Amino acid sequence: MGRRIAIVEDEPAIRDNYTAAFEREGYVVDCYPARQPALDAFAARLPDLVVIDVNLGDDIEGGFELCRELRARSEDLPIIFLTARDSEFDAVSGLRLGADDYLTKDISLPHLMARVAALFRRLAAMQQPESKDSRLRRGELVIDTERMTVHWAEQPVGLTLTEFWLVHAMARYPGHVKNRQQLMDAAQAVLDDNTITSHIKRIRRKFLAIDDGFNAIETVYGMGYRWLAD
Repeated sequence: MGRRIAIVEDEPAIRDNYTAAFEREGYVVDCYPARQPALDAFAARLPDLVVIDVNLGDDIEGGFELCRELRARSEDLPIIFLTARDSEFDAVSGLRLGADDYLTKDISLPHLMARVAALFRRLAAMQQPESKDSRLRRGELVIDTERMTVHWAEQPVGLTLTEFWLVHAMARYPGHVKNRQQLMDAAQAVLDDNTITSHIKRIRRKFLAIDDGFNAIETVYGMGYRWLAD
């Protein structure tokens, strides 16, 4: 059986269109018209990936609230916003809540399928060790690519798929500046400067919640980011 995708979209015609497209690619699709029916179903079983609209009928911010609740249940569940709301503020808001991608509904179906497939490739890669020793240690940081975990000072850091690969890309070569293209390649995603900035800010907040003296990620203005060597 194919991977299970949940679509939370209040417009029946749009919902049916995306359902047909995903099913043609071999995915199993569950559809929900609103936040509460989706949450009720997810309480019994989480899907493999969730596609969420921001506006869900009269629930104007329903998609954002759903993302917040889903991220509280699972740090590595892939979440994509697919919405007509194309403001930079909304995109940043969605990413700050932990979404892995924020797409607008003018995206072509082939492009959407490619973005979903990329997220699943990243998830599969996270589940495979890179070598006999799947642990990467950098001072207080420990990344385990087999167990999909990140620890700082022996405390777990809950990261999304995108955040995981951004940290891994920087920490793998401490002291080396990673530019936007290198970070995109590592995350296997198309990320603009604002999106990367939002992810980095969220990553920093998660580490600071564990260690208020955390300063291992340095912004190199005009160039990118680097993980500071021990």
